[in-house]
Amino acid sequence: MAEFVRLEVEDGIGTIRLDRPPMNALNRQVQTELQAAAKEASERSDVYAVIVYGGEKVFAAGADVKEFAQISHAEMTLRAKSLSDALGALSTIPKPTVAAITGYALGGGFEVALGCDRRIAGDNAKVGQPEILLGLIPGGGGTQRLARLIGPSKTKDLLYTGRFVGAQEALEIGMVDEVVAPDDVYGAAKRWAKQFVNGPVLALAATKAAVDGGLDTDLESGLKLESHLFAALFATEDKKAGVESFIENGPGKAKFSGN
Repeated sequence: MAEFVRLEVEDGIGTIRLDRPPMNALNRQVQTELQAAAKEASERSDVYAVIVYGGEKVFAAGADVKEFAQISHAEMTLRAKSLSDALGALSTIPKPTVAAITGYALGGGFEVALGCDRRIAGDNAKVGQPEILLGLIPGGGGTQRLARLIGPSKTKDLLYTGRFVGAQEALEIGMVDEVVAPDDVYGAAKRWAKQFVNGPVLALAATKAAVDGGLDTDLESGLKLESHLFAALFATEDKKAGVESFIENGPGKAKFSGN
């Protein structure tokens, strides 16, 4: 039984809940439990979309710095890849994912959010990658996912300075996608996730694979990936149901089985 991270499932939506008071610091145990929760959410057929949520007061204030103080160069050389994999675990879920951000989402905390498809923040949220203040750089995907999200120039400014970014600026530069009142963060995330319950899960997974995979390669290779995934969906029952429903009843009325 996980101590600090749990997957809660209700009405087709999985919520990965970070719960290590007071600041949800991401120590080694939290990282391991986060990976396990992401794997479970990926494999469960009753989960159509996933929310990651740290609670009403804070998302995650970053890595456990006290742990860093005890880790040697040799040990981190061996552990760095596993740390990156853990903080990026949400990116491996082949379903729509959204981070519901309240309070602080800093360092490793924001890297967890970067692994999601969408980020919804309270208007009091503070986000950023302040690792430079420790004499470090982000080690959980921040240099790569943030640059892909908002571009290299803005990313370098944030990484060089380590400054905290308020919700409105984060929205303007694309670090988050929606800003709501703090009390409505989880509700807004749930409304977004609800759209995909009982949806065409194979097509949703293919969408994610095409977009994410295409960003990691050149345009020609990305188009080949898209064509391969597009063609593969013609073998699914959901494609048959969707096309037949469209012809008979118009768009948006198909009943999908997930096969």
